[in-house]
Amino acid sequence: MELPAHRVRIVALAAATAALTVAGCSAPADDPASEIVRTTTRIAGAAVVGIERDTTTACALPSPPDPGLPADGTHAVIHTAGVSEVPNDPRRIVVLDAASLDAVCALGLWERVVGVSSASDERPDYLGTGVAEIPAVGSPGSPDLAAVEQAQPDLILGASADTGLYESLSSVAPTVIVGADQVFWRQQFERVGESLGRSGAARQVLEEYSVAARELGNELTSSQTQASLVRFTSDGPTIDGTASFPGQVLADLGAERPAPQRFGVEDGRAYRPVDTEDPSPADGDVIFVRFDGQDGLDRGTEYMKRDEWLDLGAVTDNRLFSVSDEVWSTAGPVAAHAVLTDLRHSLNGYSN
Repeated sequence: MELPAHRVRIVALAAATAALTVAGCSAPADDPASEIVRTTTRIAGAAVVGIERDTTTACALPSPPDPGLPADGTHAVIHTAGVSEVPNDPRRIVVLDAASLDAVCALGLWERVVGVSSASDERPDYLGTGVAEIPAVGSPGSPDLAAVEQAQPDLILGASADTGLYESLSSVAPTVIVGADQVFWRQQFERVGESLGRSGAARQVLEEYSVAARELGNELTSSQTQASLVRFTSDGPTIDGTASFPGQVLADLGAERPAPQRFGVEDGRAYRPVDTEDPSPADGDVIFVRFDGQDGLDRGTEYMKRDEWLDLGAVTDNRLFSVSDEVWSTAGPVAAHAVLTDLRHSLNGYSN
């Protein structure tokens, strides 16, 4: 098997990270999130990155409304389900998906969220402990309308909804459906900002992220590294293309991708399945793996014992890292910054 073009390169920063097994800032002792997945540092040979993520400042301080918007007025927002007249400065927000919750957090308004849809009453750990206290209003894609109504929102934000659900939600409060395609995560975040009366703040958040990505990319000399993205689902392994959320973050950083993973910009495809008999398209200078739920973890850890996988160059070079699927698959600014933090400690690192 032909080795990736840059795998033989050893960057200066690697010397400082050659002994890496875990990464991230220390989480405070009183942060319950610090107890999540802290009992292991390796998964099927992959070093776990971000297990001590600092979530204390994940959500921003409250951002100001756009100038010229009266606090007690409304404005129209065009979105994927139509046009909604929303409050200029909403006070009671219900959020129906993780990316929108990330967006509200990035704009500093998470304390105004009075209900959130989440699987099994879980909240994104990387957003901090306060978010965990927000009441649940059903599961993603299936909100409990009675619970939504009981929360008395003045704005409802969601990624997607069929016509019937949208009409039902709109009868409770103005509802904005921002879109669910991670290819357009920036535009979706800006739509959340517009819905919250904070278009200016949203643009500033994106600009600050872009600057942080460029600066880190220069610091890591990221253009000399081909980074592979592999996600294990219940159906088997997939590779992320350049249009996927983590693929876009890598591009913002300036990192290269292995040739088989340079797809997505033209056709908008976020991922492709991997031939389980020939996982060579999953190879790179460094491989980042993540697992979609327990089924993905079970399937992935079993597959990663196979000789075909163990023979990959990045695996034999100990440049295999496991990252949080929750973080690397949630298309929002807070998650994007968290991915940058993970990359700071692993892009040029070794897993032993």
